Amino acid sequence: MNDLSKIFSGSNKDLDNQKLIDYLNGNLTEDEKHELESQIADSELLNDAVEGLEHFKNSVDIGAVVGQLNANLRAQIEKKNLHKKNRAIKNQPWVYLAIIVILSIIIICFIVIKKHLDNEQMKVLKSAFVVWSAGATV
Repeated sequence: MNDLSKIFSGSNKDLDNQKLIDYLNGNLTEDEKHELESQIADSELLNDAVEGLEHFKNSVDIGAVVGQLNANLRAQIEKKNLHKKNRAIKNQPWVYLAIIVILSIIIICFIVIKKHLDNEQMKVLKSAFVVWSAGATV
Protein backbone atom coordinates (compact mmCIF):
# COMPACT_ATOMS: atom_id res chain seq x y z
CA MET A 1 0.00 0.00 0.00
CA ASN A 2 2.99 2.27 0.56
CA ASP A 3 3.87 2.11 -3.17
CA LEU A 4 0.34 3.22 -4.01
CA SER A 5 0.80 6.40 -2.02
CA LYS A 6 4.03 7.27 -3.88
CA ILE A 7 2.40 7.21 -7.31
CA PHE A 8 0.41 10.35 -6.59
CA SER A 9 2.98 12.30 -4.57
CA GLY A 10 3.06 15.92 -5.61
CA SER A 11 0.22 15.58 -8.11
CA ASN A 12 -2.40 17.45 -6.09
CA LYS A 13 -1.66 18.90 -2.66
CA ASP A 14 -5.36 19.20 -1.72
CA LEU A 15 -6.08 15.54 -2.48
CA ASP A 16 -5.30 12.87 0.10
CA ASN A 17 -3.64 9.93 -1.64
CA GLN A 18 -5.36 7.41 0.61
CA LYS A 19 -8.71 8.99 -0.24
CA LEU A 20 -8.10 8.40 -3.95
CA ILE A 21 -7.20 4.77 -3.31
CA ASP A 22 -10.32 4.37 -1.15
CA TYR A 23 -12.34 5.92 -3.99
CA LEU A 24 -10.96 3.38 -6.44
CA ASN A 25 -11.77 0.56 -4.01
CA GLY A 26 -15.27 1.97 -3.32
CA ASN A 27 -14.64 2.63 0.38
CA LEU A 28 -15.84 6.27 0.56
CA THR A 29 -19.10 7.72 1.83
CA GLU A 30 -21.37 9.44 -0.67
CA ASP A 31 -20.33 12.92 0.52
CA GLU A 32 -16.63 12.11 0.28
CA LYS A 33 -17.17 10.48 -3.09
CA HIS A 34 -19.02 13.56 -4.40
CA GLU A 35 -16.31 15.91 -3.11
CA LEU A 36 -13.54 13.80 -4.69
CA GLU A 37 -15.39 13.57 -8.01
CA SER A 38 -15.64 17.37 -8.14
CA GLN A 39 -11.84 17.59 -7.63
CA ILE A 40 -11.32 14.99 -10.34
CA ALA A 41 -13.56 16.96 -12.71
CA ASP A 42 -11.44 20.09 -12.15
CA SER A 43 -8.14 18.38 -12.98
CA GLU A 44 -7.53 16.72 -16.37
CA LEU A 45 -4.42 14.98 -15.09
CA LEU A 46 -6.23 13.57 -12.09
CA ASN A 47 -9.15 12.54 -14.28
CA ASP A 48 -6.84 10.67 -16.67
CA ALA A 49 -5.06 9.00 -13.75
CA VAL A 50 -8.32 7.79 -12.21
CA GLU A 51 -9.59 6.50 -15.56
CA GLY A 52 -6.37 4.57 -16.10
CA LEU A 53 -6.32 3.15 -12.59
CA GLU A 54 -9.96 2.04 -12.81
CA HIS A 55 -8.93 -0.59 -15.37
CA PHE A 56 -7.12 -2.58 -12.68
CA LYS A 57 -9.05 -5.31 -10.90
CA ASN A 58 -7.54 -4.69 -7.45
CA SER A 59 -4.88 -2.68 -5.67
CA VAL A 60 -2.37 -5.55 -5.94
CA ASP A 61 -2.29 -5.06 -9.73
CA ILE A 62 -1.75 -1.34 -9.22
CA GLY A 63 1.15 -2.03 -6.83
CA ALA A 64 2.80 -4.38 -9.32
CA VAL A 65 2.49 -1.85 -12.13
CA VAL A 66 3.81 0.94 -9.92
CA GLY A 67 6.79 -1.20 -8.96
CA GLN A 68 7.51 -2.01 -12.60
CA LEU A 69 7.19 1.65 -13.62
CA ASN A 70 9.55 2.72 -10.84
CA ALA A 71 12.09 0.07 -11.86
CA ASN A 72 11.90 1.15 -15.52
CA LEU A 73 12.23 4.80 -14.55
CA ARG A 74 15.27 4.10 -12.37
CA ALA A 75 16.87 2.12 -15.23
CA GLN A 76 16.27 4.96 -17.71
CA ILE A 77 17.67 7.55 -15.31
CA GLU A 78 20.71 5.39 -14.61
CA LYS A 79 21.29 4.91 -18.34
CA LYS A 80 21.00 8.66 -18.95
CA ASN A 81 23.41 9.43 -16.09
CA LEU A 82 25.89 6.89 -17.43
CA HIS A 83 25.63 8.44 -20.90
CA LYS A 84 26.30 11.91 -19.45
CA LYS A 85 29.25 10.57 -17.49
CA ASN A 86 30.73 8.97 -20.61
CA ARG A 87 30.22 12.16 -22.62
CA ALA A 88 32.09 14.32 -20.11
CA ILE A 89 35.68 15.24 -20.89
CA LYS A 90 37.86 12.92 -18.91
CA ASN A 91 41.10 13.92 -17.28
CA GLN A 92 43.38 12.87 -20.11
CA PRO A 93 47.01 14.01 -19.93
CA TRP A 94 47.56 13.85 -23.69
CA VAL A 95 44.92 16.58 -24.18
CA TYR A 96 46.82 18.89 -21.86
CA LEU A 97 50.10 17.99 -23.56
CA ALA A 98 48.62 18.77 -26.99
CA ILE A 99 47.40 22.16 -25.78
CA ILE A 100 50.82 23.01 -24.35
CA VAL A 101 52.58 21.95 -27.58
CA ILE A 102 50.22 24.00 -29.75
CA LEU A 103 50.62 27.08 -27.56
CA SER A 104 54.41 26.65 -27.60
CA ILE A 105 54.42 26.46 -31.41
CA ILE A 106 52.30 29.61 -31.62
CA ILE A 107 54.63 31.50 -29.28
CA ILE A 108 57.75 30.35 -31.17
CA CYS A 109 56.18 31.38 -34.51
CA PHE A 110 55.34 34.80 -33.07
CA ILE A 111 58.93 35.29 -31.85
CA VAL A 112 60.43 34.19 -35.20
CA ILE A 113 58.11 36.46 -37.22
CA LYS A 114 58.76 39.38 -34.87
CA LYS A 115 62.55 38.96 -35.20
CA HIS A 116 62.25 38.68 -38.98
CA LEU A 117 60.22 41.88 -39.17
CA ASP A 118 62.62 43.64 -36.82
CA ASN A 119 65.56 42.57 -39.03
CA GLU A 120 63.77 43.81 -42.15
CA GLN A 121 62.97 47.10 -40.46
CA MET A 122 66.57 47.40 -39.30
CA LYS A 123 67.82 46.84 -42.88
CA VAL A 124 65.51 49.57 -44.13
CA LEU A 125 66.74 51.94 -41.42
CA LYS A 126 70.40 51.14 -42.19
CA SER A 127 69.92 51.73 -45.89
CA ALA A 128 68.12 55.00 -45.14
CA PHE A 129 70.94 56.03 -42.84
CA VAL A 130 73.52 55.14 -45.47
CA VAL A 131 71.63 57.19 -48.08
CA TRP A 132 71.28 60.10 -45.64
CA SER A 133 74.91 59.99 -44.59
CA ALA A 134 76.01 59.79 -48.23
CA GLY A 135 73.91 62.84 -49.02
CA ALA A 136 75.32 64.73 -46.05
CA THR A 137 78.91 64.15 -47.14
CA VAL A 138 78.38 65.38 -50.66
